[in-house]
Amino acid sequence: MSSPSFFNPKPLFASALFTLSILSVSVNAQDRTTEQGEAQITDPSLECSPYSYAPVSNALSSFPAMYQPATIVASDYAAQEKYQSMIGQIPNIAPKGTQPASLMGDFSGLSYPNSDPDCWWTDTKCTTPKLAGLSPDITSLPEPDTLGYGFDDGPSCSHNAFYDYLQENNQKATMFYIGSNVMSSPLEAQRALADGHEVCVHTWSHRYMTSLTNEQVFAEFYYSEDLQAIKLVVGVTPTCWRPPFGDVDDRVRAFANAFGLRTIVWQYDSNDWREGTGGYTAANVDSNYEALIAMAQNGTYSTAGTTMLTHELNNFTMSEAVKFLDQLKSAFKYLVPIGVALNQTQPYVETNYSLPSFAQYISGTTTVSGGSGASSTSSSSSATASSSGAGQSSSTGSGSGSGQKTTGGSIGVPSAFIGAGALTAAVILASSAMKFLAF
Repeated sequence: MSSPSFFNPKPLFASALFTLSILSVSVNAQDRTTEQGEAQITDPSLECSPYSYAPVSNALSSFPAMYQPATIVASDYAAQEKYQSMIGQIPNIAPKGTQPASLMGDFSGLSYPNSDPDCWWTDTKCTTPKLAGLSPDITSLPEPDTLGYGFDDGPSCSHNAFYDYLQENNQKATMFYIGSNVMSSPLEAQRALADGHEVCVHTWSHRYMTSLTNEQVFAEFYYSEDLQAIKLVVGVTPTCWRPPFGDVDDRVRAFANAFGLRTIVWQYDSNDWREGTGGYTAANVDSNYEALIAMAQNGTYSTAGTTMLTHELNNFTMSEAVKFLDQLKSAFKYLVPIGVALNQTQPYVETNYSLPSFAQYISGTTTVSGGSGASSTSSSSSATASSSGAGQSSSTGSGSGSGQKTTGGSIGVPSAFIGAGALTAAVILASSAMKFLAF
């Protein structure tokens, strides 16, 4: 099955450069002042052309540099006070590796004990903290035959066709939003809530969190979630987050816990972001989707549901999601937002917005308050019978050994991924985007 033709055929990181050359395009005919108006744009190039959103423009000086590792803004006394009140709860665990290489996962030369004292996911896939008082990371789900459906790295400035498709299929998802992207594409960020999706934090700049200093870890959370980017733009304060690249240890978990955030990782990886890099092909990504589908069909999730890493990153990743939606719904009984699978009916600090319970969602009530589909009673499109198939598991393994482990080489991602993540900066803050593309 080919990818839908309504998506822009150019990868988003290429589109970032393209949009810089069309800044003079007139957009007067479009309503680019409201979420509803922005959602009506169907031309991806127009979607990614610049627009002004006053709450963001007026607040930019109160935020760190976009797409750069966050630090506390010098004049932000509220942040400084909160940091000082929080630091006593944080264990004395040193940052992993040496910056700047470690920011993108190059931990060359790091000697880390095989006993894994910090429950470092990147090294051992540890999800049960060693530090007392921290909850295990969420990977599996309590509801059988259920896929926690979600996407990282949004909001993409050209996601309207994708979100339209989800809306047409009455399919809700969990969206893990990067704070800098929220500031760059604010009306796109608002659409998630309007459409009834669950919004979670994916940090400010999408760096390896264990590589950051304490202040940087704090700032990556604070300027994304806590009365900052997501709260400023979308109007809610999330209670969930996903570490970029899954990179988390007990120091980072302690910060997340202090911010009231549940840590959500994943069990299986679509590797959709890798397509076109290092010889990784679309067929490889298809195989990863097909492997998960085959496991769902053979009863692997008959006692507990699961999660898979996928992305709202570029044309390809969103097209893959569209391509496999029906197959996933045939293999799993239920596709639901992760918060729904956990019966997390209050997904935000604010109490004026709710998610449906799992029972409500699978009965057809996919939105119970807030959003454009409030009190929806349409039949849920994600409850379907299973069918058979074949494939191989794409789960990530754990590393082990003896004594001190010396981590060599880079376990980060290609520079193309960085450029794709910087797309939305290009359409509002071109200089910031170009810095990030060159990182």
